[in-house]
Amino acid sequence: MSGIVGILHLDRSPVEVDLLQKLTEFMAFRGPDAKAIWIDERDGGYVGFGHTLLKTHNEAERKSQPLTLDGRMWIVADARVDGRSDLKAKLQSHGHCDLKDASDAELLLRAYDVWEENCVDHLLGDFVFAIWDRRRQRLFCARDHFGVKPFFYAHVGAHFIFSNTLECLRQHPGISARLNDLAIADFLLFDMNQEPGTTSFADIQRVPPAHILECQAGRIAIRRYWTLPAPPAIHCGQAGDCVEQFKELMDAAVADRLRTNSAAVLMSGGLDSPTVAASAQRVLKRNGHVAELCAYTEVFDRLIPHEERHYAGLVAQALQIPIQYQGGDDWKLYDIFDDPGFNAPEPAHLPWGTSSIEQLRDVATRSRVALTGFGADPALSSSLSSHFRTLLRDKHFGRALADAAGYLSAQGRISRLYLHTRWRLFLNTKGERPSFPQWLDEDLEKRLGLRDRWNLFDREKADNAAVRPGAYQLVTASFWTDLFDQYDPGVTGVPLGVRYPFFDLRLLNFLLGLPALPWCSDKELLREAARGTLPEEVRLRRKSPLIAEPLLAILQKPESAWVDQFKPTPELECYVVRNRIPQIHGQKNVWDAWIDLRPLSLNFWLQGVRTPKNRCALRVHMQ
Repeated sequence: MSGIVGILHLDRSPVEVDLLQKLTEFMAFRGPDAKAIWIDERDGGYVGFGHTLLKTHNEAERKSQPLTLDGRMWIVADARVDGRSDLKAKLQSHGHCDLKDASDAELLLRAYDVWEENCVDHLLGDFVFAIWDRRRQRLFCARDHFGVKPFFYAHVGAHFIFSNTLECLRQHPGISARLNDLAIADFLLFDMNQEPGTTSFADIQRVPPAHILECQAGRIAIRRYWTLPAPPAIHCGQAGDCVEQFKELMDAAVADRLRTNSAAVLMSGGLDSPTVAASAQRVLKRNGHVAELCAYTEVFDRLIPHEERHYAGLVAQALQIPIQYQGGDDWKLYDIFDDPGFNAPEPAHLPWGTSSIEQLRDVATRSRVALTGFGADPALSSSLSSHFRTLLRDKHFGRALADAAGYLSAQGRISRLYLHTRWRLFLNTKGERPSFPQWLDEDLEKRLGLRDRWNLFDREKADNAAVRPGAYQLVTASFWTDLFDQYDPGVTGVPLGVRYPFFDLRLLNFLLGLPALPWCSDKELLREAARGTLPEEVRLRRKSPLIAEPLLAILQKPESAWVDQFKPTPELECYVVRNRIPQIHGQKNVWDAWIDLRPLSLNFWLQGVRTPKNRCALRVHMQ
């Protein structure tokens, strides 16, 4: 989880050493183990990189970053390369030797040396990196397939600046604080910016997931290098073969994300994160480090009825790993903005959140890697109605009967038919869906065409050729990048690498190729893989939402009445008509409460965004 920064002067004027040093020092919070800068003095010093290191794996770093192997190419990277053995074998076939102890950055640099801009076609993992190729006078940058790692840049005058930390870029005196109105409007409409190449600041852009950026001869070009393919259908010969293949792929994904003796699991009492925990236990046990795994679970004991303490405790007991509980009963609205260590780089809808940040800080005192179960829900998503409709349309009546019989006869299935939920979804009306906010500024709405934008994003997505089209759509949805950002140290301020095994490409291709039955409906694959590992009470547990909404419970408290009296900042009035926001205290509809609290979230952010912390007071000549 390194911090990276770079400056390229397109007019070939020299990079200010003090400025690069201060930008690098700003990122010490995300890389406390080492710090270094490099400026290419041989060509006049118009390009420079900075790097701060957070060591999250056991391998010794042979060379620090910024890194070069021959003085012709330099790299700065925040990367974890997966499938390292396969990549090393490819590189060795092209004449690269002595790779036994090669760091991730070294492997990336060697891959570029062999395949140049096509190196990304040979990479797995989570990464952002930039390479200065002196031979071609080219800056080459890339971001990983799903956008787990962030990559920001600004082109102001003759200066090109990049970093994986948005607030780092804001320290550059040439970058203005001017806001991007469309990104702010998207936050108010959707909770997140819908344009993957922009940020909330007009001067700062981002490289979208699965894209590369090249800067050469004064020109900047960005292109997509990868789109998730629709995997072919997978038909396992024996049920046990499918389960074993899943376990092998899961263990490989977890092993690539560990590479350390000590790790945490952000664990619930469901199936997804306990499946990851069981895999991590197997991986660490092979290396003799099983005692170094710890689970962390958020729970409620008084605020709302909540069962996670019980079920997560059963998982921890079965796996024989310690567990720490983070209580949320004392949550207060917007208490996170009172936390001096929290500084949201972009608008974040966090009516609460201090306990989540505190949990990450607790994890970081013991481990530098945390695993999650995010990604299992979309990868295993399935629609039984679509499955049986397709079989009947294609006149596969025998298969339809066999699937129906198998579905109903699976162990514990009768208690997991979810008839009440299915009936409620069937009766769902448009009136229960989120509606267009009435408190948006009318001039803003007209100028940006926000109502048409709302209707565009509210439409159903186009069909695709995947085995389960709905699962493919969910996996490729843009909100995952926003979720990854919320766990990045650039947002949390916590030097902790949060990782997502279910977003491993090898595992994901397998899961997306599985049919709805028997493996995906009700996550039967995870239930079978957990047999003999997780407690039966957890393995056969019904999938269910929260019994009650903590946000609504907090809004019933007298001390939350202040939300209806907040005073808007002058900047908020450019986006929101304050007196049109309905009463929120005592609200009983969670959708309405969630939407109508967005202006207050934006108000808090605007109060803190006027002046970035520690902004470098250096004069920079801009063209």
